[in-house]
Parts: sequence; C-alpha cells; structure tokens
Amino acid sequence: MKWESNFSHGQDSIVDSVIESFKGRSTSGIKKYNTTLDRTDLSPLDWLTHLQEELMDATLYVERLKKEIK
Repeated sequence: MKWESNFSHGQDSIVDSVIESFKGRSTSGIKKYNTTLDRTDLSPLDWLTHLQEELMDATLYVERLKKEIK
C-alpha cells in the first residue's frame, strides 16, 4: 500500500505521529541505502537476520533505560 504524502488518520494524534515517523524513517533509509524495502536481493534468512540485529539493539536500549530508572 502506498501512503499519500498528506495522509493523516485525523482522529488519533498518536497514530498520526507514528505514520509521520514511518515516512521519515523511509525517506532516511532511501537516502542512506539508496534502496527501499521492496528490494529483492535479500533472502528471507537475510531479512530475519536484519530483524534479529534490530531487536538485539532494542534490547540493549531497554537495558540501558532500566539502569537509568533504578
């Protein structure tokens, strides 16, 4: 599904904020990697490895914030 550049949920500011974040992240990724997620050069295993690495980073961020809260 393609998002219109002016798409807005309009009823939920949180949803609108997340949509804007996704659009910004997409734009940044295209500039940085010169490709989109529509790319076909990665295998399903490659995609899973990328996901695993991102989740590992997220776990580190959670741990760091937990230490700050304690």
